[in-house]
Amino acid sequence: MPSLLGIDNGLTITKAVIFDADGSQLSVARRRVPQSMPHARWVERDMAGLWHATADAVREAIAGCGRPAADIKAVAATAHGDGLYLLDASRRPLGPGMLSLDSRASAIVERWSQERGFDEALELTGQVPQVSAPATLLAWLKENDPDRYGRIAHVLSCKDWLRFCLTGTIGTDRTEASISFTDFRTQAYTPEAMRIFGLDDLFDALPPVAHSADIVGHVTAEAAEMTGLDKGTPVACGLHDVTASALGMGGHEEGTLSIIAGTYSINEVVSLKPRVDRRWLCRNAIDAGRWNNMAISPASTANYDWFLDTFCRSEQEEADARGGSIHQLLANEIDAALKKPSTILFHPYLFGSPYGSVASGSFVGLHGWHNRGDMLKAVLEGIVFNHRTHVEALRDGFAVREIRLTGGGSRNPAFAQMFADALNAPVIVTSTDEAAAFGAALCAGAAVGLFATPQQGARQVGMTARQYQPVPAASAVSNERFSLYCRIAEALKPRWPEIEKLTQQDIEESA
Repeated sequence: MPSLLGIDNGLTITKAVIFDADGSQLSVARRRVPQSMPHARWVERDMAGLWHATADAVREAIAGCGRPAADIKAVAATAHGDGLYLLDASRRPLGPGMLSLDSRASAIVERWSQERGFDEALELTGQVPQVSAPATLLAWLKENDPDRYGRIAHVLSCKDWLRFCLTGTIGTDRTEASISFTDFRTQAYTPEAMRIFGLDDLFDALPPVAHSADIVGHVTAEAAEMTGLDKGTPVACGLHDVTASALGMGGHEEGTLSIIAGTYSINEVVSLKPRVDRRWLCRNAIDAGRWNNMAISPASTANYDWFLDTFCRSEQEEADARGGSIHQLLANEIDAALKKPSTILFHPYLFGSPYGSVASGSFVGLHGWHNRGDMLKAVLEGIVFNHRTHVEALRDGFAVREIRLTGGGSRNPAFAQMFADALNAPVIVTSTDEAAAFGAALCAGAAVGLFATPQQGARQVGMTARQYQPVPAASAVSNERFSLYCRIAEALKPRWPEIEKLTQQDIEESA
């Protein structure tokens, strides 16, 4: 029986998931990949450490699936988009990888926004520069670390680094290529984009582009020894994890708005024609002549994880000791908080926002009689409201016939219901637990002919789904709270630069 391996590397966890050809999940293995934050706004990790952790996860997944490695007919990887993974001329890592939570280049983005940079980039590439985009981080390196910049030979994304480790080949796919340097009309690299960002000398360092379901190499002897995979196993090109998640839940289709409530707030819809707007990124879909329009910000469940790490440390330790889930341990506390009204509103801007990196998170309406559950409810609601901000932008620009939701939070029925009520629309949650890894596996399957296309594979496996209907009374309350949430954010907008200035002064004084 043929099986497929999908590798999914997020910002903290790398996963290896083996699927049967019918879409059934056979095994999953996870490894935590440590982050390093050597300075304020820097978020990095060791590239070799990432590969070793991934290889360990693959070996464990193979051991746990109950089938020989020879049954795995193809492999593909997906990983966090944006960020930067560099190789030198010897094809060795050129320093640590920069993650998509890295915001060291925020001053460059602010400068570009005051100049013609934003307008030129939008008109050519279909998007304004994001603080963690390759173009922005490369510009930062050119200004602040010219020696490292001068030794760049290959500009890769995270999943392309994993592909290189598996196969020894260098390249990327269409979805990843469009992060910074493509003309949205031709969907191909353009030297003009490099000129806009002052990176003309790096055009030849951009990786060649293949289709996500193209076979781009085979597992090398070294990679086979590390992972337990058979030498020579085909490796497909793979894709950006945002697209992979939509594909893996059957949402990479025209008219379907896919929401991924993960570390980032991801909201996307495929279109047959490009449409450019500052509120979303007009990037390449998997296939030529299709565009993936993404409204995003690093302001989703990263806020929930922060809350758990900061205020629920003892429960985390208890859950780890029992081998259980902290989410289950806190379920009663969250359910109790959801059943009562609260004045608390939370703006989930701890790591970024639709307003840019200068915005900061805040609890508003907090009183002494509120407890931790009330605050946690506000965090969850704030996450949903941030998604709504992006969803409303996409609804303005594209026809949407259905909304699908995935991400860790989607497994909680109360959280999924909050989305339906806040968006005042039915929300579909599919049975796919590991949507991004499954999206990568669908590309691997299409590469070796198990599916006609990755999208056809998603239709073919017949996912089960649960639909959450909005409750009119709850939608009315949510709408009123969302309106106040937006008004408070607008009122805070002119104060955020002042807060940032004070924070920077504190950093400089403590250095």
